[in-house]
Amino acid sequence: MLSTPEVGIERFSETHWKSLRYFNLYRFAVALLLFCSALLYPSAFPVLTPHQGLQHLMLAGIYLASTALTVIVAYRHRQHASMQLTASVMVDVLVMTLLIHVGGGLGSGLGSMLLVTLAGAGLVGQGRLVLFYAAMATLAVLFEQSYRALQNDFDAAGFFHAGVFSAGFFAVAVSARLLARRVIANEVLARQRGVDLNNQTVISQRVIEEMQDGVLVLSSDGQVRQSNPRARQLLALHGGKGISECSPELAQGFVNWCQNPGEEAALVNVPASGIQLRARFIRTVSTENDVLVFLEDIGRLQEQARQIKLAALGRLTANIAHEIRNPLSAISHAGELLREERRGQLYERLLRIVLDNAQRLERIVSDILELGRRDRSYRERIDLREALPLFIEECRVKENLPADVVRLELSGRAILCFDRSHFHQVLWNLLGNALRHSQRAAGSVRLLVCDARADDQLELHVIDDGQGVDEACREQIFEPFFTTHHRGTGLGLFYCTRVVRSEWRAA
Repeated sequence: MLSTPEVGIERFSETHWKSLRYFNLYRFAVALLLFCSALLYPSAFPVLTPHQGLQHLMLAGIYLASTALTVIVAYRHRQHASMQLTASVMVDVLVMTLLIHVGGGLGSGLGSMLLVTLAGAGLVGQGRLVLFYAAMATLAVLFEQSYRALQNDFDAAGFFHAGVFSAGFFAVAVSARLLARRVIANEVLARQRGVDLNNQTVISQRVIEEMQDGVLVLSSDGQVRQSNPRARQLLALHGGKGISECSPELAQGFVNWCQNPGEEAALVNVPASGIQLRARFIRTVSTENDVLVFLEDIGRLQEQARQIKLAALGRLTANIAHEIRNPLSAISHAGELLREERRGQLYERLLRIVLDNAQRLERIVSDILELGRRDRSYRERIDLREALPLFIEECRVKENLPADVVRLELSGRAILCFDRSHFHQVLWNLLGNALRHSQRAAGSVRLLVCDARADDQLELHVIDDGQGVDEACREQIFEPFFTTHHRGTGLGLFYCTRVVRSEWRAA
């Protein structure tokens, strides 16, 4: 509690200063009682003569003034705490000794007041000063008894009484000091544990807030006690809503778990957002028997699994592509050399099959290698009012299309920040799919550009008049190597998705 002196100035803790102030307030209360009793009820001290009563009143008045001064100093001057305590104890020893002498010796009962003073000093003071206080009180009592023996007849019983009090002074002072040390140690330990607990609470709270999974604390009756931001986001839990309002399935799952506790997770839906969650219930050992609920977004878990699968597949296919490109080039070159020989229609047909499939394999390998280079992005501003007409004209010439098959509709700013080569490849894949499934009549394919809801975004739609994607295939069309066309590679839409997501993150 008491730190080491620094530049001659002691530094007491706030608890020590409070103890010192309470000690001085106690002394002031005792002095006030002594003064009032001497002033208003002098008959309370029958051993005193009228002359001694006046001395008692003067001493009580001086004592009252000194204690009032120490209280003021303790509140206004927070320095030299040991000096303040020592001065207070010395004043008490002097005044109490004089009162004992005026009151007729230790038999007056005033000697017990010194025991209380030394006990208080032992709780507030430091180390060896407590023994110093006890020694000064002992010397004062023995000096008063010796002076009384010189003035009157020698009284052995009085000296024995003074010796017992002196031993009591040391015993009380040492006991109070040992008790104070124990209290100080416990206080330091409690403060340190409080700091550690607060740090642990802050860290735990931050970890829970940053978790990707939702965390709920439910009471035994299903009321939400605590929740982290992710749980409130997943359940749209705000405004004092309960889990039954956010997800009836979650509330029912909690009821079922309470009836039959187990480790199995429940799959629940959130009507407000359409999110499917996996809920795990875990009972805690709290006094309220609260239940922890961990909420995991099934869509996020599936996306993570898909990303891991695609990463492994990408590494594998990239290695395979590098390995087969050289023999594929050799096959294509050999086929071109054989084409120069004319050996009949059957020979020509078989050779055409070989070359067509070699070309298809070459295209697949190129697409796979292009996927590995998707992160090499050089973003620039693209004015779609200029770029799209040129792109449509190039596509019309290459695909031998009538001029009115592809229709362009522009509105808004029509400015895009994108890698130009990536944008060309993405749009070519989308437009190629649209042309393949359209009727190729006038206006069968529409390129629609408009501003999005966000201020800095726009939307580009590629719309065709075909039959659309079958319901059973909609969740698979963006997976690699999935295609419904006999000559497709299944990498076009997958490439578009990866490139657009990469550009979105870069933005």
